[in-house]
Amino acid sequence: MQTEAEHIGMFVDRSFPADDSSLFSDYTTPLSSLLGEITWLRPQEICEHPQLFPDEPVEANPKQGILGDCWLLCACSMLLKNQHLMNKVFPQEQPLWGDSGYHGDFRFKFWRNGQWIEVRVDDRLPCINGTPCFSRCVSSRAFWVALLEKAYAKLHGSYESLWAGQVCEAMVDLSGAIAERWSLKEVKSPQQPNNIQTKDTPNGTRLSQLSEELKKRCSISCSIHSATTGVPELGQFHAMSVMEWNNVTTTTGEKVQLIRIRNPWGRRSRGGTWKESGLGWSSLEPSCAQALLAHTAEGEFWMDETEFQQEFDEVTVSYPIIEEGHLQSIYTGNFLTHSHQIGGRWVKGHSAGGCRNNSTFSTNPKYWLKVSERGEVLLSLLQCALPEPPAEGSVKLAIALHVWKVETKRFNLTRTINNPPLLSHTHAYDREVVLHTHLSPGFYLLVPSTFLQGAEGRFLLRVYSSCSTSVSVMKSTPPLQPCSEGDWESISSHGCWTVGSTAGGGRNFPTHGRNPRIPLAVTYDPGGNNVRVTLRQNRREDALQAIGFHIYKVLDGGSCSSLAPSVMSPVVSCVPHAHSQEVSVSCHLQPGEYAVIPSTYQPDLSGQFTLTVTRKIHRKALQCQERLGSAIQEVSCISVMRR
Repeated sequence: MQTEAEHIGMFVDRSFPADDSSLFSDYTTPLSSLLGEITWLRPQEICEHPQLFPDEPVEANPKQGILGDCWLLCACSMLLKNQHLMNKVFPQEQPLWGDSGYHGDFRFKFWRNGQWIEVRVDDRLPCINGTPCFSRCVSSRAFWVALLEKAYAKLHGSYESLWAGQVCEAMVDLSGAIAERWSLKEVKSPQQPNNIQTKDTPNGTRLSQLSEELKKRCSISCSIHSATTGVPELGQFHAMSVMEWNNVTTTTGEKVQLIRIRNPWGRRSRGGTWKESGLGWSSLEPSCAQALLAHTAEGEFWMDETEFQQEFDEVTVSYPIIEEGHLQSIYTGNFLTHSHQIGGRWVKGHSAGGCRNNSTFSTNPKYWLKVSERGEVLLSLLQCALPEPPAEGSVKLAIALHVWKVETKRFNLTRTINNPPLLSHTHAYDREVVLHTHLSPGFYLLVPSTFLQGAEGRFLLRVYSSCSTSVSVMKSTPPLQPCSEGDWESISSHGCWTVGSTAGGGRNFPTHGRNPRIPLAVTYDPGGNNVRVTLRQNRREDALQAIGFHIYKVLDGGSCSSLAPSVMSPVVSCVPHAHSQEVSVSCHLQPGEYAVIPSTYQPDLSGQFTLTVTRKIHRKALQCQERLGSAIQEVSCISVMRR
């Protein structure tokens, strides 16, 4: 509904309207039963003199409403610890209430699929009895949390879409960094035993091993997945924020580490040794106990480390990020000053090879990681939202990342992937899987995969390191071994696929014959492979199309134009089509006339390509006397395809 404050000049967001379409997605959560009569009000209609941030920092803390998005609020607490990130998510110098330039709209930025995207919303908030019914600040006059939540809901399609989620995902969306989940219970680690990151590291130990500096700089959330007996108010499937670590000494000389925790519900826990008036406080000097209790804000409580690990099931730790954009390792404290990201895709029938149980595993996308010197390396595989934002809703795939060390770029792919990987993450239904290790100089093969063969999706591969590294797409097959003895010559043809004309697609489509045709004459057959054909698409690595080619024999007396690919069988094929910069085939062809037909897999996809044919030729010995200074230059013949 509209209000009296919505006068001419006030922004009204028609793409995220003030009605049920913005509240609900499919009515499958308890939200609909919790809501009363909703009115949409702007902050100046809710209170006098609204603020974005309150004067007292502690009153800026998020407080959960009737929406089950504690996971998002834990990530919001991260922004309060890092002004640089806050300014990134909420760009400064936006007109506020009372400013002459205020028009009732606010802009937020979220990191999504490798880039920061802007989300604009109006400031009409869903209210019950004049009070915001979803998340808000401790101060009733501060609105940064409520507005950010609305923008994040718009990104996901509705408020209801925020009911239940992963803290790590929200942390990444609000920082562009990486977050890891560490189990505190006796379950097997998601990494395989040969993962350097987790080898000989008991559950909970990694949290204890965080340095004092990292405990202050990291954003840490703790969550519980089942009913607890010790602290009943923790509830089920609830996330909280770790606010502070404090080492104290009891009157008997015992060292105790206390952890201050904030509950987004806004109320404290009543259980445990360190509850208010609990036995734990009597073991401290009165001045120390009084100082810690006075430092406890609304919704906060203390636990010692032993209680913490007993009550909570897991913690989520976000890598600190500095203004220059560098991550700080949560394992060593080193700054990971080198970073790369590259996108890719799993396509059914072409590059969705599934897990290593499948014979098609080798068709998965493959990447080179070159490490110049020994250093700390962080690898992340993130599955992107499909379709693009604002719709998030597709089910997550089970994804994994495998790493092999190879001595050189010339290697046997089948033999390599049949050996155990140096490093891997088992397939998990997570949006992002992370590997941490130290690598020596050399080349590494990275293979991201889904568990199920044929599962389609987009992904982003990220690499952070303390040493110099580079990442590139590997060709569909490893580079060929050097050719056998003899003379070879190459001819390159440049062409294009044009929508509606020469973009005919693969052989599965009746328009395949419309593709460009490049003539190939074979005149020399010494036995063995005598032709190598390479097709390269001239596109960015993050926008590659599935490409391949077929070689057809031209009948005697015929020509390329007279070919009928729909009724002929190719003599050589480079399939399945691959999302690679370059695909290549080495083959044996008898002397004769041939035609090469390069194609994208789907028809009507435009693009430019270069086709290079390398042929073995017969050359007689030169009968001459060579003189110094008389250079012999050989120029290849270039055939250019015209439209």
